[in-house]
Amino acid sequence: MLAVLILAAALWWGGRWFGVGRGPRLAVLAVLFAAVLLTQVVMPAGHPLREATGGGIVGWLLLFGAAALVLVYRAGLGRLRRRAEAKAAPAEEAPAGTFRAAELERYARHIVLRELGGPGQKRLKEAKVLVIGAGGLGSPALLYLGAAGVGTIGMIDDDTVENTNLQRQVIHMDAAIGTPKVFSAEATVTAQNPHVTVKPYNRRLTEEIAADLFAEYDVILDGTDDTATRYLVNRTAVAQGKPLVSGALSQWEGQVSVFDPARDAPCYQCIFPEAPAPGLAPSCAEAGVLGPLPGVVGAMMAVEAVKVITGAGAALRGELLIYDALWGETRKIALKRRPDCPVCGVAPGDGRP
Repeated sequence: MLAVLILAAALWWGGRWFGVGRGPRLAVLAVLFAAVLLTQVVMPAGHPLREATGGGIVGWLLLFGAAALVLVYRAGLGRLRRRAEAKAAPAEEAPAGTFRAAELERYARHIVLRELGGPGQKRLKEAKVLVIGAGGLGSPALLYLGAAGVGTIGMIDDDTVENTNLQRQVIHMDAAIGTPKVFSAEATVTAQNPHVTVKPYNRRLTEEIAADLFAEYDVILDGTDDTATRYLVNRTAVAQGKPLVSGALSQWEGQVSVFDPARDAPCYQCIFPEAPAPGLAPSCAEAGVLGPLPGVVGAMMAVEAVKVITGAGAALRGELLIYDALWGETRKIALKRRPDCPVCGVAPGDGRP
């Protein structure tokens, strides 16, 4: 057996020395070992040739089995290495305003929609949307905006993930407890769609930063549960002529509207001129909220944002959609601008629309 192995090594390395390819050298070794096996099978026991080539077939079978295991193991390692390298390779670059092949496949169900098509998907890719709050309403809105292919998504929130959030804030995982919500949400959106840009702002929205922040975006989504922040968001959006998609929740009921005075729709303060008295609008922590309800309403907000960006259908401008989850009912209320609204109304001698 040793003589055969020495001969095999000489053939392999000698062939390599003379520049013979891997394939031909493997073929020569296959012929050699086939001849050895044939000798062991055909020649009678004790025959000199059989003794010179090992004296039995069992040793060769064990050797071939071990060699086969090594080859399979190396092939598996090579396959894993190629897959890892493919994942680590940078994504193919696409010229500005165009789609990679992976994006075209991802958004195919959008592109075949007559109301969206390729132009609508391109508008989504070029759009910049800011979401205020990465909690109950922000969670589904962010997920669906990212999945829909909105090119740039900003989110601002100064809160951290708590265990009590996870009953309804589906963008956050249990492992993210204690993490700033915007960073947790960024990780989830990016993992779902690496083709979009996510900008997290781990801070509270204030009067000092609102104008500069809003100026970077085309559409604003408000998913906060703080009345003062809602009025600030509304004032800033109106001042810059930005459409504001607003959602709200209370126990079993949710509501959605698009406030857009620049297109002759009322603003938030037209409908809610004053903050409710203390105790009249309890928070979710005080009054409770059905877990799936923010998912329904937040998804509706994402739908309205897509419609506003693409011009598809009729956005909820001048309308308030109310969803009653307890009884499975929806209704719409027509809204009108107030001429005396301190934010978007027309004062005497004022030329505002």
